[in-house]
Amino acid sequence: MANQMMVEIENLKCGGCENTILKGLQSIAGVGAVRVDHDQKAVVFEADASLRPQVVAKLLGMGYPEKGSVAGLDKGIATAKSFVSCAIGRIS
Repeated sequence: MANQMMVEIENLKCGGCENTILKGLQSIAGVGAVRVDHDQKAVVFEADASLRPQVVAKLLGMGYPEKGSVAGLDKGIATAKSFVSCAIGRIS
């Protein structure tokens, strides 16, 4: 059964970020109705609750970690990844 869930994220800057997030999460089987809420800096999606960890991991891999989940060097790496993801999202 699909539930609507929200993950507050870090490093959300623009439409390029949004494009990357949409494509990335839509590639996960069982995840649908993905949208990015710029005001709340969050991703809203529908999926079985068991897929939430996979969504959070995918977001982290793209440079958009769950709010408060990374610090120090890991936070710097996530920020750098988000700049790359953002640029790719702007191009595609």
